[in-house]
Amino acid sequence: MKIKVLLRHVFFAGFLLSSLHGFSQENKREELEQRRLDLQQEIKRINSLRTSNLKKEKSILTEVEDLDQQIRSTEKLIRVTNQQANLLTREINTNQNRIGTLRKELEQLKQDYSKMIRKSYKSKSQQSRIMFLLSSENFLQAYKRLQYMKQYANYRHQQGEEIQLRTEELQKLNQSLAEQKKTKDRLIVENRKTRALLEESRKEQQSLIAEVRKKEGQFASQLKKKQQEINAIDREIERIIEEAIAANNKAEGSTSRSVFKLTPEAKALAADFEKNKGKLPWPVRTGTVVLRFGTQPHPIVKTATMNSNGVRIATDPNSKARAVFGGTVSEIIAVKGSSLMVMVRHGDYITIYNHLDSVDVRKGQQVALGQDIGSIAINKTDGRTTLYFVMYKNNQKLNPEEWIYQM
Repeated sequence: MKIKVLLRHVFFAGFLLSSLHGFSQENKREELEQRRLDLQQEIKRINSLRTSNLKKEKSILTEVEDLDQQIRSTEKLIRVTNQQANLLTREINTNQNRIGTLRKELEQLKQDYSKMIRKSYKSKSQQSRIMFLLSSENFLQAYKRLQYMKQYANYRHQQGEEIQLRTEELQKLNQSLAEQKKTKDRLIVENRKTRALLEESRKEQQSLIAEVRKKEGQFASQLKKKQQEINAIDREIERIIEEAIAANNKAEGSTSRSVFKLTPEAKALAADFEKNKGKLPWPVRTGTVVLRFGTQPHPIVKTATMNSNGVRIATDPNSKARAVFGGTVSEIIAVKGSSLMVMVRHGDYITIYNHLDSVDVRKGQQVALGQDIGSIAINKTDGRTTLYFVMYKNNQKLNPEEWIYQM
């Protein structure tokens, strides 16, 4: 009895582990597919931006940066597609093994069932069954024989059902296997096409790089000027935040210029904001990050580095910036050389939407998640519609890529 219970537990544990593995595989497959689709959309957006910008006059440096972004996204797409193909290969192998096992089990079931039917046929007459009962030595034996006949009939029925179930499972696995192979073949073909496009982009990039190399000093000077503009904007933002903290704290009876003194409501809002780290929506409906947070080497001009306290997101013309979380508009400021800027407070967290043509909110207004903040301006230098998005906690800058979902 104990052995039977133990076997049942072992079987259940095996089934549970198998199910969990299946769920894990399915989640991984869905995650990779979503990532592949996202990357395809990103590449499409970059191509759209490049096509749009080619119609305008822009520097070769911007063109090189756009192309570098496209190449990196394409390389990511190839890696993700390879991961999908490898995952499918493992699943196909697992299914093939399972099909082999099922076929053996099904064959054994059919053999057992066939023997049972033959045995049943030999004693199928009603007379032989009655004689089997009447030949009992006593009533108890007759009762047991009757029960045995019922159990035998039930067992035969169960065997028939088991064969049917295994047959259906085998058919489903075969169908799943065929679909998996078809999907894998499609991914392989898609990857070949993507690799071909990547090679074309790299050739174009090399051609542009050669052109840049001829005037590297001139382009380095352009980048230096661009960095100076970014630094000036970042300093202005820091000054505005410091003043906002001081003004808030003065009303609360504090002299600190570095940390907001929060009301209980503001603390609750900040806690909610923090819980959504990594899950906040993008501040634009569609866009591509063209300058990331922090210090980074320029992809082409190796002597130059770029530093940013936020991220620059290129988006479609006439796009709107939108709130990544509910909060209060604390400042609307015209920043020199950077159009309009809107600052939204979420307790002691701040999100900043810079480089706007016009705004759709007013100072002191409560804004909801996803609400339009304003229209994003076109950069006169490169012709791109670009939002400069910055995040702070008190006076400490944050990396938006750690907070915004899949940025």
